[in-house]
Amino acid sequence: MPWQRTEERAACATFDPLRQPLFGDLHVHTRYSADAHIFGTRVGAREAYDFARGGTITLADDDERQTRTARIDRPLDFAAVTDHSEFFGEVDLCIRPESPLYDDEMCRVLRQADDPNGRFEVTVRWLFPAGIPSPPRSHAFCSLPGIDCDAAAVSVWQEMQAAAEAAYDRTEVCSFTTFVGYEHTASPLGRHLHRNVIFRNHHVPEFPSSQLETAAEPPPHGVWTAVERDCLAAGDGCDAVIIPHNSNLSGGEAFPHPIDAADARRRQEREPLIEIHQVKGNSECRFDRLAGLGVGGEDELCAFEQREVAHEGPDNRPAPDVASYPRRNLVRNVLKDGVALQRTLGVNPFQFGFVGSTDTHNATSGDTEEAGWAGAQGNADSSPARRIGDELRNNPGGLAVVWAEENSRDALFAALERRETYATSGTRPVVRLFAGELDGVDCGAPDLVERAYRTGTPMGGEIGALPDGRAPRFVVLAAKDPGTAELPGADLQRVQIVKGWVDAQGATHERVFDVAGGDNGAAVDPSTCAPLGAGAAELCAAWQDPAFDPRQDAFYYARVLENPTCRWSTLVCKEAGVDPFAADCAQQAARVGEAFADCCLTLVSDAFLEPVVQERAWTSPVWYRPDAIARVRGSLTPGRRAGEGALELAVALGRVPEVVRSGGAELTVVLSDAQDLFRAVVGPGGPSLEIGVDGVGLLRVAATGLDLAHVRAVDQMLRIRLEAGDYRAEHTRRWRASGDVLTTGDEDAT
Repeated sequence: MPWQRTEERAACATFDPLRQPLFGDLHVHTRYSADAHIFGTRVGAREAYDFARGGTITLADDDERQTRTARIDRPLDFAAVTDHSEFFGEVDLCIRPESPLYDDEMCRVLRQADDPNGRFEVTVRWLFPAGIPSPPRSHAFCSLPGIDCDAAAVSVWQEMQAAAEAAYDRTEVCSFTTFVGYEHTASPLGRHLHRNVIFRNHHVPEFPSSQLETAAEPPPHGVWTAVERDCLAAGDGCDAVIIPHNSNLSGGEAFPHPIDAADARRRQEREPLIEIHQVKGNSECRFDRLAGLGVGGEDELCAFEQREVAHEGPDNRPAPDVASYPRRNLVRNVLKDGVALQRTLGVNPFQFGFVGSTDTHNATSGDTEEAGWAGAQGNADSSPARRIGDELRNNPGGLAVVWAEENSRDALFAALERRETYATSGTRPVVRLFAGELDGVDCGAPDLVERAYRTGTPMGGEIGALPDGRAPRFVVLAAKDPGTAELPGADLQRVQIVKGWVDAQGATHERVFDVAGGDNGAAVDPSTCAPLGAGAAELCAAWQDPAFDPRQDAFYYARVLENPTCRWSTLVCKEAGVDPFAADCAQQAARVGEAFADCCLTLVSDAFLEPVVQERAWTSPVWYRPDAIARVRGSLTPGRRAGEGALELAVALGRVPEVVRSGGAELTVVLSDAQDLFRAVVGPGGPSLEIGVDGVGLLRVAATGLDLAHVRAVDQMLRIRLEAGDYRAEHTRRWRASGDVLTTGDEDAT
C-alpha cells in the first residue's frame, strides 16, 4: 500500500486501490470551546461524533435551555473535533458544579450569557488574550490557591482523545474514522490567523499548545514550532497536518511573505491544505456585483457566500471599494502569489490543497443541508428571528472530501498530506481531476481512472514540461450529489477549470474556462423553491489549455457548479411569512417582525446576498512547473530474496533546476511506497543525469542487488521524489504487475 500502517486495527474489508471519495468535517467545536459555551452549547466531543454517525443532538434555544434537536441527513465517513485550545482548562473548571471556581464571576458569565446583546462583551472578556501581544498564559483566577487550570486542560485533552477513540471504527467494517485535533486561535485585533491541527493517529502531544503558549513567535510560526517540537520530533510516531481557515476574515495577514526559501519550504511542509469554505464565508475569490469588479480577477461567480468585512476586529467596517479589500484574504490570489514566489525563491510556500468544513459551534459536524439547517452558533441562531437578524451572512458550511483506498486514519491522513482532496459548499458531488500526459484517457473509457493514475497525476499533484512543449491534458469527472429520498440532490450545471499563472515579467494572472456543461437557464420557482429546468447527472471533459506556455509556472483546479437552489435563509423567511422574491417583501417583513427585514436584501442593495445559492465543489489544484517531473518510465523487479532486486528508471524533467545545473547541491532520487525502496545521489556509480543544451534533463537509474523482497508484485502506487537543496519534485503514479515485475506499462518501457 502507498502509506504506512502506524496503528493497530483490522484491515478494512472495503479497499479500493483506485481510491474512493470519503466525506467528512475537520472543524467542529463543542462545549469546551469558550465561545461555543457562551452561545449555549452544552454537548461534548462524544455527542459530536455520535451526530456525525447519524445520531440526534440537543441544541440551545433562545434561553440556552437544551430544547432543540438536530439530526444529520446522511452520516459522515470521518470527523475531527477541534475545540479552541485556548482556555480548555478554564472552561472545564467553570462548568463543573463541584469546582471551587463555579461561582466565580467569570464563570457565571460564561454559563449565563443568554442575552444576545451581551454575548459579544462576554466573548471579548474571555478570548481577548488570543488577540493581544504577549498575552497572559491564563485568566487571573487560575492563580488562586488550589486552582490548577493546566491540570484541568490536560483532563479535557484526554477526554477529547477518549471520545475520538470510542467513536473510531477499528473493525473491518471501517464505517467511521475520527482524528484527534484542536484549533490554534491566533486573533490579533480580530484578524483570523486560525489553524486547525489534525493528528495522524493516537500519538499526540501531552497538551496542545495554544496561542497563549506560542505568542512569542508571530503567527503561524508559533504553532509550527509547537507541532514540530511536541509531535514531529517526539519520536513516538506522532504526525500532523496544519490547516489554515477563514482567510476571508484575516485582514490579509493569514499568509505573510516568507522570510526566505527555507521559511517557504517549512510552510509548504507544515500546511499542505487550506479550508476554503465554512459557515463564516467563502475564501476562494471575491466579486462585487454592484461595482462589477473583482479582487484580483473578474470572475462573477466569486460573489458567493461573501462577508462584507475583511476581519472581525473593532475596525471591521466593510471595505469602501474593491481595491481596498486585502488580496491575500482570498485563496486564489494566495495561490497566484505562491507561483510567483516559486520563480524567485525556488519554493512555493502556498501550495495548498482544498478542504471544506463547517466550523460549527453546535457540535453538529457535517450539518450542511440548506433545508432545515439548525444553525451553527448556539443560541445566536436558535430561532428563525435570530438566524435572520443576527446570522444571515453565515451559511451551513462545507465538507472535506478525501480520495483514499480505505476509511482508516492512515489512509485518510496520507491523502491529506498529498492533497488528493476537494472541498464542497455542503453538498456531496463526486469529483475527480487528473492532469499530465494522460495517454488514452478520455471520457467514457472504462479504464479511465486506472489509466489516469498510470499516465498522469491526480488533484494535489505536480506536472512538468512534456516533450516538444506539448500542453498537458486535463480530465475532470463530476457526478451529482444523489441526495436523499426526501431531499434529492441538484443537477450539475457546469464544470470549469480555473487557471492561475505568472508571466515572464513576474505578473500574476487568472482565467476561468467552461469545459463541460454551461449556463443551462436553470432556476427555482420563486413561489415554491422547486427546481426549474434540468441539468446533468454527470459531466466529463478532456481538456487542454489553449493558451498554454511551457515556460510559465501555473496551477489549475476544477470548480463544479450545481443548478441554483433556494438559500437556507430564503426557506426560513418563507416559512415565517416573508418572501424574498416578492415585490412587497419589505411590507411582509414589517408585519412579521423587525428581525426579518434582512430577508429582503437583494442584489439591488447588497452585492453578495441573493435568495438563491449555487452550491459548488473545488478540487485541489494541480501545479505545472517546468522543472517538475514530466514523465516516469521504469521497471522494478522485487526478487525472491534480499539482494536480488533490480530497478530501471527514466525520469524526464522539462527544465533541470538551477541548483542542480550549477552544482550548488547534490540531486537525490528516491522511490517509495509506504517506505523508501531506493535512494541514491546522482553521480559516479549511481544515477546519471543528462542535461540537453535547452536545459531538458533525463535522469537514469540502473541498479541491481537491491533488497526489495518485501515488495509485492501487484498493481500499486509508487512515488518518485527528487531533492536538491530547497528543490523538491514529486510524482506518484500507478505501476502495473507483469509477472514478477512492476512496470509503468508495456507501452511505457524505459
